[in-house]
Amino acid sequence: MDRSIHLFERLPQVDAIPHAGSDFALSPVRTKPLIGVIRNARSHRNEGRAGAEELRDGIILATPHRRSELLGVLQDFAARRIDYIAIDGGDGTVRDVLTCGAGVFGDIWPMLIVLPGGKTNALALDLGVPTDWSLNDALAAVQRGKLSRRQPLVIAERDDERSQVRGFVLGGGVFNQVIALGQRSHQLGAFNHAVVGLTTVWSVLQAMFGRAGNKWRQGTPMRLRQVGGEELSHCGGLPDDERYLLFASTLQAFPAGLDPFRDVKHPLQIAVMDNSRRGLLLRLPSIFRGTASAATKQRGYHAFGGEAVDLDIGDSFILDGEAFPAGQYRLSAGPKLRFVVP
Repeated sequence: MDRSIHLFERLPQVDAIPHAGSDFALSPVRTKPLIGVIRNARSHRNEGRAGAEELRDGIILATPHRRSELLGVLQDFAARRIDYIAIDGGDGTVRDVLTCGAGVFGDIWPMLIVLPGGKTNALALDLGVPTDWSLNDALAAVQRGKLSRRQPLVIAERDDERSQVRGFVLGGGVFNQVIALGQRSHQLGAFNHAVVGLTTVWSVLQAMFGRAGNKWRQGTPMRLRQVGGEELSHCGGLPDDERYLLFASTLQAFPAGLDPFRDVKHPLQIAVMDNSRRGLLLRLPSIFRGTASAATKQRGYHAFGGEAVDLDIGDSFILDGEAFPAGQYRLSAGPKLRFVVP
């Protein structure tokens, strides 16, 4: 629940039993739903907020100040047979709740509400939730009963499935530099679409016009394999065990009109750039639109999906705004979660 990016020394330990929550998710029939709200008081829109102005019967508010407190909150929600969990914060708060709740609810979660209170709210944008959506707006949407389903990314250590984290947007390689730049944009007052636009343009310029040795053009030790063992091909420009960019997500819509996975039909969507050659970088507009040509792919661009992918990465990766350590991981799509939408 911290407000700044930092490097986790290890992945959280999760008792991820697939059907752990089956007894809890089957809530008793109520004439009025019971809603548990998890509010990150440090999120951008929640700073200095009293927190009691929206409470009413049928709503339980929790404001944990540390990630370690989340497990107890979610266990209490499960014991009370909560019908809905409202997550009031940004993408990082959603990541923390889904990760901590994996051992509580397993694959069977209560219905979820996202209240976009963070500096970046990619999941809310994907769901069509406006940035000013309030708890009252969400409660009205609950009455209408409109839902949308999404599957989070699950990133687990291959030799210890309990060491895992869940979220929606993962990146590696030069993506780390882009996120660091985005944090500086936040300090200048840019958020959401503005951050994506600013960081995309600036990053491309740095890569295009920087010298070969600068950090915007360097590779990262990285290998990707299908679960059957087949390794992703490499088109050169960097050593075979390095890649320039990794981006993975299970979202269906992205900020600023980006649509890199237009032709990928799997929940787990992955894009990789093998190198930072200018011939490939000049084709970034078509890559961002999801219209990469065969010539672009021959120069070192891959966009694909699957049930799971094994990733060996020699540097940290970013998941929903936070850095996690280098290692050997398996990426997969998690359970289908039900989100209330306008």
